[in-house]
Amino acid sequence: MSTIETLVTTFFIALGVILGGSLLGSLAGFLSAGEPPFYTLVELAEKLKIWALVSALGGTFTAFRAIEIGFLSGQPAEIFKQLALIICAFGGAHLGYIILKSCFGGNSF
Repeated sequence: MSTIETLVTTFFIALGVILGGSLLGSLAGFLSAGEPPFYTLVELAEKLKIWALVSALGGTFTAFRAIEIGFLSGQPAEIFKQLALIICAFGGAHLGYIILKSCFGGNSF
């Protein structure tokens, strides 16, 4: 897989975790506890952002370990690739949060 394909895939995995996890979690909260679904949806989207990053990167420390190896072995290309992956994962997670917040929780970010 090329670097661009990996970046796009990482972005959409994080976006999907936020959108899918929030929608299904709010449905579960409504069915089991009678919680208001729109409030729960936005609250879950905020809480799931870190887990979207972790799942999109494929593990908690893989990207950070690759950055460390890049520093120690003098490979700046690997460092920039891992930083780009982290930024794409965060961008996808934050876009999902913004979409849900603007649709169901007001216009403020």
